[in-house]
Formats: sequence, structure tokens, C-alpha cells
Amino acid sequence: MNTLFDKIWDAHIVQCVDDGPTQLYIDRLYCHEVTSPQAFEGLRARGLQCFRPQQVYCMPDHNTPTHDQDKPIADAVSRMQVDTLAKNARDFGVNHFGMMDPRNGIIHVVGPERGLSLPGMTIVCGDSHTSTHGAMGAVAFGIGTSEVEMVLASQCILQVRPKTMRITIDGTLGKGVTAKDVALYLMMRISTSGATGFFVEYAGEVVRNLSMEGRLTLCNLSIEMGARGGMIAPDETTFAYLKGREHAPKGDDWEKAVAYWKTLRSDDDAVFDKEIHYDAADIQPMITYGTNPGMGMAITDSIPQGDSSASFEKALGYMGLQSGECLLGKKVDYVFLGACTNGRIEDFRAFASLVRGRRKAHDIIAWLVPGSWMVDAQIRREGLDKVLTEAGFEIRQPGCSACLAMNDDKIPACKYSVSTSNRNFEGRQGPGARTLLASPLTAAAAAVTGVVTDPRTLL
Repeated sequence: MNTLFDKIWDAHIVQCVDDGPTQLYIDRLYCHEVTSPQAFEGLRARGLQCFRPQQVYCMPDHNTPTHDQDKPIADAVSRMQVDTLAKNARDFGVNHFGMMDPRNGIIHVVGPERGLSLPGMTIVCGDSHTSTHGAMGAVAFGIGTSEVEMVLASQCILQVRPKTMRITIDGTLGKGVTAKDVALYLMMRISTSGATGFFVEYAGEVVRNLSMEGRLTLCNLSIEMGARGGMIAPDETTFAYLKGREHAPKGDDWEKAVAYWKTLRSDDDAVFDKEIHYDAADIQPMITYGTNPGMGMAITDSIPQGDSSASFEKALGYMGLQSGECLLGKKVDYVFLGACTNGRIEDFRAFASLVRGRRKAHDIIAWLVPGSWMVDAQIRREGLDKVLTEAGFEIRQPGCSACLAMNDDKIPACKYSVSTSNRNFEGRQGPGARTLLASPLTAAAAAVTGVVTDPRTLL
């Protein structure tokens, strides 16, 4: 009667505190430059070393510029954070993939692609989108800075056991409908707080048919529903993705690992605290219109009417939009392809497939940012760089980029950005920026037309 979550969680319990949290063993800790400095400083203050440094991987991503990475970072704060991470990694003997290292990139892209994130693991990072790694069949979740220090010092963490939810999506996705659209649809239906307190397992025909990249996108956005994390049972798609990757098991160890991974599924009689079902036929290409990811709609729909709440009106006021307005044909200023949500090779393939033989709209500023140097290399091996260059686009260097206003890639005030990132909060992409979250296909359609466009009309 165990769920997938139960099996992994229970296998990592060190001890349970009576009427308190669980002491949970952590297999992998990821650290980036934003949330780790205070944690390392805490170890110094207490005269502690990192307990298991070989299980800790650090890399800068939030503050890294997406151009001239071989030169010193111009912004003093960003430079200090990136340099501090490098120093902390040296001082405590943990793994570090610095800027220009071919292993560098967004931490939630690098972990899976390097085979560092594996089925059955517990994975944490001081970043909410750690839920991404759950796509590998792992229990992965974001933690706070004090908890990062706890894991550095003990390789364990104190956590209250979350409830379990299964979201089953059956049927077949229609033309032009991607994993990003599925996630935006779920947020529209469930809301940004509908999964609060739960760990979500995604299941059903749609999920089984998603590529590994699509699964990573779906799990990435679990946190935007309020969930503690999201996960998908490992299967042949997972095993094929991992085989031969740098840190994945090899030889006999691979065979043993796969045999264990095949047991990582919810039992047929497993009981979840909550079950929800959806039909793929109801999901279309999606776009957001407000200031949280749950304020979304099918791209052909109009902004809902009848909600006179202060928060709804405030969101539309910030976005410069009105109830009843259709976004099709709305002029766009910026397009962003990238982030830990959609910065993988499949996302660049999708974008390139739509812009092939077309030209970038002359008044569009487009930032195409690979999630890692590995993705960048694959783009060039497959010749996608030539397709994109011929269409008038430029590929930037890896990093979080315009997902958040923490580096040079900021959207100016009142400008509209069709973005493949994960959040559209006020100021998320820059003070006053207006973000329309969408899939790589919808972003590509906007990039070549200059307006919000249903990608199905161009496929």
C-alpha cells in the first residue's frame, strides 16, 4: 500500500522525533551562490567541516551574465556572490563547477544531465525549484539557508512528513501542446496554493509519454501549485536518459541500480491523501495574463470576467490588461527562451522547429539562453545554432538569465515578455516588467510574429 514517495522517504529515515519532525538522510545537496554563503559561514563560526563533501555540488547560475563569461563580472554584488561560492567550495572541499567550466549551468539542468540526480535519491538545494529533480523518480525539494547548513554539517535534515497527492492525466496531448502547457493548465485548475502541504506524484498516459525533458519541466513547476515537491516514477524513459551519463552507475552497478529503480513505483493499492484526474483533451497551448502562474488561460481564450477582488484588479492593473481581453495579437517586446523550466535541448529543438525558414520580428528582442554548456554543445552538434542564426537569433551563454532580475538580463518597465520561465510575479523579470508565461513553441511564435500567436497556426 506504499506510494512512490513513501518508499523513498521511509528508506531515508534516520530517526523519527516523537510528535516532531523526521530526521531524513540526504543523498545529494546542490548549492548555488545566492542561498549558500550564510550556510558556509555558519560552519566556520562553529568550527565545523562539511560532513560528506563528495555529496555536495556547487555552481553559480543566478548571478552569472549570459555574455562575456570569460571576463570579470561587471556587477560588484554578483561578482562577490560568485567569488564567495568558489572560495567556500575550496575551503570546505566540495565539488564546484565554476563559470566557463564545461560542466557549469543552471543547477537544476546540470544535475539530471550529468547523472548526479538519480532515482530513489533524496535531493535538496536552497532553491524552490529543486522539485525539478523529482522527474528522475527522486524525493527532491527546496530548503532554507539554515537547513543548507544543517545538511552540510550532518548530511541530514529535520523535516515534517508531507501529505501525498496523485495527479493523473490521461489521453493524448493535441498538436502544439507541451509539458509547459500541462503545468500551466494544472496551475489554472488547482491554483497556486491548491497543492500546499502535499508531495505530488504525476501519473497517467500523458505523463508516461512525456520525454525526460518534459517531465523535468512538469516537476519544476510543482512548487508553483504550492506543493512541497513533485515526482514521476522512473521507467524505461528514465533509464534510457541516464544510461552512459557521467555520474550514472556503470557496468554491473548499472544493472543492479536499474533492478532497484524498477521497484520505485506506487503499489497498485497505494492510498494517497488526495487524488485528482484530468483529460488531455481539455489542455490547449496556454498563456498567463496575471502576476502569479495560476492566472493562466488557453491562448485562444479571453481574460476571465466577474472577479472583482482587489488582488485580481491589482494584477490586471500591473499587467496593463482588462477583463474580457483576448491576448492574441497583443504586441510583444521581449521573448525569453531558457531557465530551469525550459532551457533544455528539447526546448531549443521545439523553438528551432517553429522558426526554421522564418525570420525574427524586427522589433523583438529575443534572449535564447541554454540551461548549461552541455545543452549549448548539443545545440551546435545538431546544427540548431545555424537554424536560429539564419532566423535572426543569437544564442547566449548559460545561466538563469531573464528568469529573475538578478543579473544583466532584465525586462524594462511596462514591456511585455513572452517567457518560458516559471514565475510572472511583479518585478520578477525586472522592475515593472510584464511577464506572459508560455511554452517554447508559443515563445517562438511570438518571436517571429511580434505578437502573441497561437503556435498551432504556424506548425
